[in-house]
Amino acid sequence: MQLKEQIQIIEALLFASPEPLSQKRVNLVFDTDAPNLNQIVEELNKVYAESERAFQIESVAGGYQLISKKEYEVWIRRLIAKSGKLILSPAALDTLAIIAYKQPVGRYEIEAVRGVDSSGVIKTLLNRNLVRIKGRDSGPGRPLLYQTTDKFLEHFGLNRLSDLPKLKEISELVEADPTLGEQMAVFEELEQPSEPAQS
Repeated sequence: MQLKEQIQIIEALLFASPEPLSQKRVNLVFDTDAPNLNQIVEELNKVYAESERAFQIESVAGGYQLISKKEYEVWIRRLIAKSGKLILSPAALDTLAIIAYKQPVGRYEIEAVRGVDSSGVIKTLLNRNLVRIKGRDSGPGRPLLYQTTDKFLEHFGLNRLSDLPKLKEISELVEADPTLGEQMAVFEELEQPSEPAQS
């Protein structure tokens, strides 16, 4: 099989795949001589850059995905807003942020930061596969511990948890957009040191 055909097949797989495409998944598709995904992604991104396409391939959740460029985000948001797609409530976003930054974390610690019962919100996040149960804490009652999933990384365009913005970066965003200030309290709470949970 020629390189040109391999590139076209990988491009089709990237377009069709509902989740990030990994080398392991590519190996399952090809009977023999599976192409090197990293090299083909590099070639495709060169082609996209030269032809000034509105998208590129980025590393997300341990694989690759076709991602629209940031300058088209406003148009995509308009499309999604008019599609009737469900979005997360502020309570769900707060809870998800706490889990993302402090994971693995128990419900009581989430509630200590939020100041309200969070069991319903956690259930919603579990149902949407954005968080999962990691195990149990070793403390009294052995409460469940929660952590984010690959679907969380995928939805937020992250390759790994270390790509989450730091408090300093969030502070800079707030300075640029004062309407974000109300949400800063949650992130400031997240920066407080806590006892690491046992798995």
